[in-house]
Amino acid sequence: SKSARSAVDQAAAIGVAAHNVEDRLLASIGGGGPVEPQFSAAADVPAAGVLCALPALLSCGLLHSANQHLKLPRGYYGLPSIVMLLAFLALARVRSLEGLRYHAPGEWGKILGLDRIPEVRTLREKVSALCTGDQVENWQADLSKQWMQSDAESAGTLYVDGHVRVYHGSQTQLPRRYVSRQRLCLRGTTDYWVNAFDGQPFFVVSKEVDPGLLQVIETDIIPRLEREVPGQPNAEELAADPFQARLTIVFDRAGYSPAFFKRMWQKRIACLSYHKHPQQDWPPEQFHSCPVQLASGEVVEMQLA
Repeated sequence: SKSARSAVDQAAAIGVAAHNVEDRLLASIGGGGPVEPQFSAAADVPAAGVLCALPALLSCGLLHSANQHLKLPRGYYGLPSIVMLLAFLALARVRSLEGLRYHAPGEWGKILGLDRIPEVRTLREKVSALCTGDQVENWQADLSKQWMQSDAESAGTLYVDGHVRVYHGSQTQLPRRYVSRQRLCLRGTTDYWVNAFDGQPFFVVSKEVDPGLLQVIETDIIPRLEREVPGQPNAEELAADPFQARLTIVFDRAGYSPAFFKRMWQKRIACLSYHKHPQQDWPPEQFHSCPVQLASGEVVEMQLA
């Protein structure tokens, strides 16, 4: 039970719940590690429900891609254990690494198949090592390619949307931008998400200084989509059909610009957006009832012109 494990963890010789003394000593002098997870039966483990998400995380290619792009110095904790710990912390709504100070390390260790999880300082060092160079960017790009290739049909129509991520810290003075949900100008960054037809995310572009939706689409998003979106028509197919597009991007009225639409169509990229300056209503007789299949597969009737 949890209470029995707590008493045993507190009595560990070299630290709370650090029962694997031999492997820890070998790892500390560079003679061992990483340790292979070994799971055992246990009752009343807090937050163990995050293990139900493990098949979904693995199906997304999390560990497979991580081994290809992320590197850690040799130690007691292996890369899979650190990556899974970070994923589980997000699922359990632990908002920061500092929040681990208020959780029993031995209980989280049971979830990972270890005696305990690393101290906050050690985990910060691991995360810093993972963030060096362009490891994370390459990992993100590889995951995005996998997701697009696994759903090539949805990747042909992509939704681009910007969201302000408010920064409440004091380490830097970020520019202020308008946060619509709070109706205030607050410091933060703008994340531009590129999503599939059904709303699943492919990748995100973060901007500390926001140049605007149009510039981000044209300079950061379109070149990447041209390289990575699968199933694009070739030059012969585009020449045979003057109305066929290589891909379609959808965004809100912040990106409305006929000049931008023209530049995109020169690359045979179609744009769907709202009119930023609407005039009078269209004549009702131009609209007809049409069956439309939603991303969920449901077919609904819509009045379309």
